[in-house]
Amino acid sequence: MAAWKQFLVVLVLLVAAALAWVKFFPGAPDILASWGMDWAHAAIATAEKPSGGGGSARQRGPQTPVVIAPVSVATINDKLSAIGTGRANKSVTVNPYTNGRLTEILVESGQRIAKGDVIARLDSEAEEIAVDRARIGLEDAQARMDRVTALRSSNTVTAVQVTDADLALSNARLALRDSELALERRSIVTPISGIVGILPVEAGNYVTTQTAIVTIEDRSTIIVDFWVPERYASGISVGSPLAATPIARPNEVLQGTVSAVDNRLDEDSRTLLVQAKLDNAGDTLRPGMSFQVTMKFPGDTYPSVDPLAIQWGTDGAFVWAVRDGRAERVSVRIVQRNTESVLVSAELAEGDSVVTEGVHVVRDGAELLIASNRNAPPPDTGALAPAASGSGT
Repeated sequence: MAAWKQFLVVLVLLVAAALAWVKFFPGAPDILASWGMDWAHAAIATAEKPSGGGGSARQRGPQTPVVIAPVSVATINDKLSAIGTGRANKSVTVNPYTNGRLTEILVESGQRIAKGDVIARLDSEAEEIAVDRARIGLEDAQARMDRVTALRSSNTVTAVQVTDADLALSNARLALRDSELALERRSIVTPISGIVGILPVEAGNYVTTQTAIVTIEDRSTIIVDFWVPERYASGISVGSPLAATPIARPNEVLQGTVSAVDNRLDEDSRTLLVQAKLDNAGDTLRPGMSFQVTMKFPGDTYPSVDPLAIQWGTDGAFVWAVRDGRAERVSVRIVQRNTESVLVSAELAEGDSVVTEGVHVVRDGAELLIASNRNAPPPDTGALAPAASGSGT
């Protein structure tokens, strides 16, 4: 074959391929527009239009059969679910003020005690002797002060002697208070009301100020610590309601409130520490239990479309919306992909329709032939009465 014939065949094939690409590729108009050749697509579209009114009924009617689906509205970020760990409202590990030998323990594990109750006592013979000695010294200083005061009225003693006697009396009083405090601290008392834990020591043990005598917990309320993502940080405040379900008892739902919110996010996890308070009047909860914490928020509302409706062009994602029976290209920004829907940010409203099948032949402004409406309600046949059956004779 001559070279010019080969060139002609190749040219014809290239032109045919270009025309097919312009006609059938959805993103062709955008690409041609970016090249400054949008006139090519317009010329082809004009050539395809019927020349007059003598065409067939099929040419005058809608040319693009498509399947459409309605646009719904979905809300996201309206629910928070997190795992938290419970702890007692107050928890104190009691240590003695001084060293010594335990002479008696006055509480038992599991016992409920009140603030100020004596838990245990240390040997206190030396402290009792010190109190008696200080009390005698105080009595002697008081007697001396009385004599000096009586003699001062007759100018037998000087003012300096009166001052010295008064100072000695004050020191004697302080010495008595100091010895009484030392004796009082030989009794170990609880600083809070609560439940006694397991006792790690017994009477007769020698203990120091570092020895843990007992742990007391006030579990009238349970504090649950949990972490929330930063997108919820602005919506959580003290007093916000929540629901907590013990992991060990999934059928039990407890109502509580947020009791504390940290003032900064953790930089590593980008989460915020939040504390919730749960009432434990029945004493059914224990510190250390795990909870499923749930909170409700207003959330963000977006249009929801069928995944098949999402198309891609040179400027990003878009859908073909059906407006007055014609196709309209609507740019979208994908917010969230789900199994059966895609949440988008776009100029779409609930009840609008988008093309899900036949999108490859849809053009902007083209008249559409609705072949099927997905998710459309079935026709109401309840008003149709069954036909009466006659009987021959």
